[in-house]
Amino acid sequence: MLTRCISVELMKLRRSRIWLILMILPIISVLIGSVNFYLNQGVLKYEWYSLWSQVSLFYGEFFLPILIAICCGYMWRLEHFNKNWNMIMAAPISAVWIFLSKLMVAGLLLIFVQGLLFLLYFLGGTLMGLSSKLPRELPGWLLRGWIAAITISALQLALSMRIRSYATTVGIGLCASFIGLGMYIANLGLFFPHSMMVVGMGVISQKSISPGDMIIFFIMNIIYIVAISTFAIRWIKKSDVIA
Repeated sequence: MLTRCISVELMKLRRSRIWLILMILPIISVLIGSVNFYLNQGVLKYEWYSLWSQVSLFYGEFFLPILIAICCGYMWRLEHFNKNWNMIMAAPISAVWIFLSKLMVAGLLLIFVQGLLFLLYFLGGTLMGLSSKLPRELPGWLLRGWIAAITISALQLALSMRIRSYATTVGIGLCASFIGLGMYIANLGLFFPHSMMVVGMGVISQKSISPGDMIIFFIMNIIYIVAISTFAIRWIKKSDVIA
């Protein structure tokens, strides 16, 4: 049943314009970061590390959370129109599969986005003639960024399930990004989804995460994903839907 639900979600996205957003926002992030790096090479001397600091700052702190909010809002778009909620509630499909299928599809889309980011980052650095080796921390940044992005996706899916307005959910996601930045500055970066994105992707500090912080990072992401998913599934099961 889960496989069928995932297939349905992918079919809904196949001919949509969401793919343009998935490509355009990473491209904009890398372009802005690369231009900023190129114009400040006298200060940013650590080649690939400095380029990553500029690219990931715009990508991880602003564009990726916005991209996630847009994608999650779009996934609930059909359910919010033409009384489709009533059809879903009457269908022989578990609420668990309804929510988890959307979360898994979001995870698949984010793999594509992270892969595109890597290709654009490598292309940008190569075109600017960076000669050193790629950062050995790069696979960890991409993986942890993907995990934190899934956590944010769970949150945005739960919000988009309750709120029909695109602008509202995207606005909440953007505000959460600023809160996450504040949490990071307050040394609480491992306790909020959007600040875990900052920590996991090495947005501000490119130093390796300590083993203890790594454990906390994974535990907190699991707690958030399970807690948010449980809340959303319970809401689908027990709440009356106004379509």
